[in-house]
Amino acid sequence: MLGNLKGLMVTLSTFFRKPVTYQYPKEHKPIEDRFMGFPVLMWDRNVEEPYCTGCMVCIRYCPTLCMTAVMKDNPLHADGKSTRRKIVDTFEINLGRCILCGICVDVCNFDAIEMSHEHELSKYARNGNRVDLPKLLEMGKGFQEETGWRPEKETKTEGETKPEGDTKPGGDTKEEAVEAEN
Repeated sequence: MLGNLKGLMVTLSTFFRKPVTYQYPKEHKPIEDRFMGFPVLMWDRNVEEPYCTGCMVCIRYCPTLCMTAVMKDNPLHADGKSTRRKIVDTFEINLGRCILCGICVDVCNFDAIEMSHEHELSKYARNGNRVDLPKLLEMGKGFQEETGWRPEKETKTEGETKPEGDTKPGGDTKEEAVEAEN
């Protein structure tokens, strides 16, 4: 009898709590900033071109091989408007195969690919989750506006001066020496 009363008290105490469930299609749970959704390509607003150069490092490291890309010569580089010699021509991700591991983001040297907050992209067709370059850039622009994203290189160099004690013989900094060697 005492056990039944204890159980009834637990039931009554939970009756007055605020519900923690969401009625999914109508209500959406807020997404945390650290949430990793599907990968998207980032857009360089200064030059009006994607950050992606089509180097295919992300494709080689992808464990599921869900990405394909083709690069081309950058017409803005020939005009002197961009520093990127090559640029992505086509890029496709099969989101049905993507396991959202984030390896592509980690290996990208150009801050061109990020894990967005997109997660509701289900389709009925088996190959319906293939996303091409224009859609990836559109999703990336949305992510940039939503989060205020800026490339890591830009945020690191902003307000930074050259270190005084970090020079090599000849007065060059380590970065200038590395650039001179290449």
